[in-house]
Amino acid sequence: MNLKRNLWIGAGILVLVLGLGEGRLFAQAGQPQTQKPTLDKDKQKPAGGLTPDGLAEAPKPALNPEEEAAFKAYQDVPQTDTAKKLQLGEAFAAKYPQSRYLSNVYSTMVVSYSVTGQGQKVTETGEKALAINPNDVNVLAIMSQVMSRMREADPKSSTGAQILDRAEQYARRAVDVMTTMAKPEGSTEESFATAKGQVLAMSHSALGLVDVKRGKLADAISELDQSVKVDPEPDPVNMFLLGYANEKASHFDDAVKAFSKCAEILGPMQANCKQGVEEAKKLGATQLSAPK
Repeated sequence: MNLKRNLWIGAGILVLVLGLGEGRLFAQAGQPQTQKPTLDKDKQKPAGGLTPDGLAEAPKPALNPEEEAAFKAYQDVPQTDTAKKLQLGEAFAAKYPQSRYLSNVYSTMVVSYSVTGQGQKVTETGEKALAINPNDVNVLAIMSQVMSRMREADPKSSTGAQILDRAEQYARRAVDVMTTMAKPEGSTEESFATAKGQVLAMSHSALGLVDVKRGKLADAISELDQSVKVDPEPDPVNMFLLGYANEKASHFDDAVKAFSKCAEILGPMQANCKQGVEEAKKLGATQLSAPK
């Protein structure tokens, strides 16, 4: 099966996107919490108004009414109106480069750019978001998956190899942060579990595709299998990749299973998955399967 022929069909519209409600919670959560704060806020501060580091607590910047209004206008635009969302986001970032809301704006702009298939903008804006909050799991997961699926991400070129290295780095950081993150305050157990599954699915998908491109099929199968299992809304691209990796590893029965599940999902990948089923069956009938 020709990976280059099949891999990129529909990939631009199949990037998983987190619901913005949970996305904002995660973006604001930052570092995973190791313990819950006490309810008495006065007991959280050392005497004399010092921070735990012994430094004087920095005064909060005064609110800027225009900035507050601009951010509210940005928030009020639905994520489905990507053109308007990006227009206001870019204008906000240019006018208020030191805003307390910039992390949120960049994070949600990454979602909009990924939905519209603007991979370069995803990476550019994502880097800005991570400069403010290195542990924004939404940005880390989306960037890792988008970068791993780029045509330029070819290990045979120095530039492509660097893209794959960065995709792997972001994916592993997302997994590390997400697996230790406490449920944000105000989030339900169900919504947190769903968002966690989406982040991990994107991250393991990226790691799996990076391994596929590097020819590490056993590792790829393990990562892609995890992606499919934890994903609350199965991504046919990941199922296709799992089938492809199994086929290349001569695990033909597993390839047929993955392609078959992919073929059940309506969409632009369905025809490719059906073709994968037939090819895997033919190979299984004429070649020996490799031991696992």
